[in-house]
Amino acid sequence: MSELKKGVFLAIGAYLMWGIIPLYWKQLQHVGSVEILVGRVIWSFVFTVLFVLLIRQYKQMIADIKMLWKNKKQFFLLFVASVFVSLNWGIFIWAVNNGHLLQTSLGYYINPLISVLFGLIFFKEKISRATTVAVIIAAIGVGYQAVLGGTIPWVSLALALTFAFYGVIKKQIPLDATRGLAIETLFVLPIAVAIYIYLMSTSEIAFMHVDWKTNLLLMGGGIVTALPLVLFAKSAQKIPLYLLGFIQFLAPTISLMLGIFLYKEPFTLTEFITFICIWLAVFIFSASKVLEARKLHAAYNKENEVKV
Repeated sequence: MSELKKGVFLAIGAYLMWGIIPLYWKQLQHVGSVEILVGRVIWSFVFTVLFVLLIRQYKQMIADIKMLWKNKKQFFLLFVASVFVSLNWGIFIWAVNNGHLLQTSLGYYINPLISVLFGLIFFKEKISRATTVAVIIAAIGVGYQAVLGGTIPWVSLALALTFAFYGVIKKQIPLDATRGLAIETLFVLPIAVAIYIYLMSTSEIAFMHVDWKTNLLLMGGGIVTALPLVLFAKSAQKIPLYLLGFIQFLAPTISLMLGIFLYKEPFTLTEFITFICIWLAVFIFSASKVLEARKLHAAYNKENEVKV
């Protein structure tokens, strides 16, 4: 099997897992969202560190920490990144377990478009006319729901914005994905532990107080967080970014189907029109990226032919 095919299968595996992960969190509806989040941080740290030890990259991780400590700006930026990704996790868990799965789907459809916009704002990256049109259409879709539908999709916007800000910060810090996750969770680990202690002292917590299924699901939150990230990191090394970007829409599509057909969340004309706008924006965005990649590939081949 070629490296490209391996990369495609790994990417599909990662986004399939991210797409069906609401099924996992739904099993913990009897647990408070804050407890699930802090448990996810703690167990993600435990399992990513164990994985780093298993693949014998602990020396590299220590070197990463020393590098960050010497560079105070990157140290601070990674801490901020860890806060943003923790907020993203928390909003997602709360939304899934409170009947807002469709909004999570909308958020992750919007996210790539906001990331492109942030690239323009923070890194002065050029964006094509097609991408500009796609961003405008997406904004019209969200605006329609806010103005005519009477509801601002704040869950969608919060998910898209927190993950886009996380991406902006991570772009400035060259770290391996797995080791990076271990260090990020290390940053917020003291906060998570402090919150857990507070929950234990002020209210009834589920961990070790309900049943073994709940305990295992809370602990497994670390695995379901780390595993797709590892698959994603490996796939990103083997396939072009435009192809990876196209496959990423698999996850919100699965979430959308789960929300409509399995959990029977309301899907009115307002939501339908909003999603039509987003799907059109995603189509324009993806098609433009594919065409750009083909032009670059053709230009590269032509240049090599001339050299020969």
